[in-house]
Amino acid sequence: MNIRNWIITTWACGLLASCAGDLGNYDYHELHEPVITGIETDLSVLTHSTLELHPDLGGDFPESDYAFQWRALSQNDNPTMTLLAETRNLNYEVELLPGSYRLLFRVIERATEIFWQAEYNLQVSESTSEGWMVLCADGTENRARLDMVSRVTGETYLDVLADNGMPELHNPYRIQWSQFADGESPYYLLTGDGATRLGRSGFEWKEEYRLQYEMGNSDIPAPEAINDVTAAKMMVADGKVYYAECLVGVGLFGPIAEASFHAAPIVGTNISTQNIVVPASMLYDLDAKRFVAYAPNLRSNDVGGYEALNEMNDLVTLLGEMDNGGTVIGTAFERFPQGMDFVWMENTKYDPNNTGTGITYTVLRDGSRYELYGTQLGEMWGAVNLGGPAFALGRAAWADLSSCPEIAQATQFAFSSLRSMMYYAVGGTVYGVDLSQTPVQTTRQISLPGEEITCMKFNIYRQNENLDRTYDLVVGSVRQQSGTLRIYEGFDSDGDFRNVTPEVHTGLGRIVDVTYREMLK
Repeated sequence: MNIRNWIITTWACGLLASCAGDLGNYDYHELHEPVITGIETDLSVLTHSTLELHPDLGGDFPESDYAFQWRALSQNDNPTMTLLAETRNLNYEVELLPGSYRLLFRVIERATEIFWQAEYNLQVSESTSEGWMVLCADGTENRARLDMVSRVTGETYLDVLADNGMPELHNPYRIQWSQFADGESPYYLLTGDGATRLGRSGFEWKEEYRLQYEMGNSDIPAPEAINDVTAAKMMVADGKVYYAECLVGVGLFGPIAEASFHAAPIVGTNISTQNIVVPASMLYDLDAKRFVAYAPNLRSNDVGGYEALNEMNDLVTLLGEMDNGGTVIGTAFERFPQGMDFVWMENTKYDPNNTGTGITYTVLRDGSRYELYGTQLGEMWGAVNLGGPAFALGRAAWADLSSCPEIAQATQFAFSSLRSMMYYAVGGTVYGVDLSQTPVQTTRQISLPGEEITCMKFNIYRQNENLDRTYDLVVGSVRQQSGTLRIYEGFDSDGDFRNVTPEVHTGLGRIVDVTYREMLK
């Protein structure tokens, strides 16, 4: 009631000042003050449902003498006020966009325009505004289908894109969020037929959401993943590498001219921070079978005018020659290998030295020999002068995986951001590998008889309240075309899932990828 008290005090002071010069010209009456109760402080509602509120004013306040207003003030970066109703009781079909609001109820005395105001917290959600987005391959044609396990309602919704006007796409790869996508359409759906964005409100679709409208040339790529880099996005489609600068706006993708080789489909990048002046991304050259670093800001004369694309061992040499070039740390391996076949690459937030630089893991194969390489990608220039990571490049981990049971049959890998652990799936079995041991120690973690594990990952959360959930292992499996999603708690269990009872969601399609949709603010 602070606003009310201020208004009454101001009105009263003004009244007294006026009275001093013009006594006897006013009709004085006693204020009839409402006491607004009967409504909870925190309210939540779904879009298109009815928000019905009946405040108790503690007395009779007829509409002939009092006016009423219900307004909603959005709590986002660009706050706007929306008038909901001008009635004492609120009966409102919710058309507000999902988000957080301050709900303001005002009682106004018509004769004096004095008002009393009560405020409430209002959270507007969609039934699908938060929860698991489950990308499935449907039927013999592998139609891209999106199912949703809602945290808002506790319900599972199947085929949520069926009526959004999007053309049918096939051979799904991934469903993901990007901080450098358009704010109104921040989700990418990636398939063998091409890629498109999806809207933030109800996964709506428009023709201009197709990825081809983000291309600076006539290419129509079909990437398996789009990786956020510092102020940029990168992707690989059919071995061709694309880069989009996003310092201002979404940015347009263009092919990297220097990358004339065929690249593996995943780009290695530091996902622990975006505060790097000269970031590097890591590619695997499938032609020459070697690691390559791409750091476009190395071209700048302020840095030294170096080549943007370097073989990793050449980059190590270059960093040692640069002024303020930062250092290369770690002795897990002496040189980046050449001549091995690519198996898997994954970015994590695992940062054993608290440098703000997560480890990117790569699994390589040479015949029956399997090896793991862990690389930290930091500040390529001015590490000391500009702050941020304390080093430019880290050779953080190496392991011989050849003795891991059934490693040659592994179809899925997942790497923890909590500790030095790798997990891989064979059929319906998940193995855990402790990479901190030499030789590595392998344990059978999960067994799902009669099921095939088709997706396994650690979902990377962005919002602070969800960060501990980054350590939960997400497993998607299928039995006779019926999919099951399981989430195994990882923080309290310290990544040992052998005795963890999972959260289980059944009745889904053949799961290809899973991403948690966080409540957008």
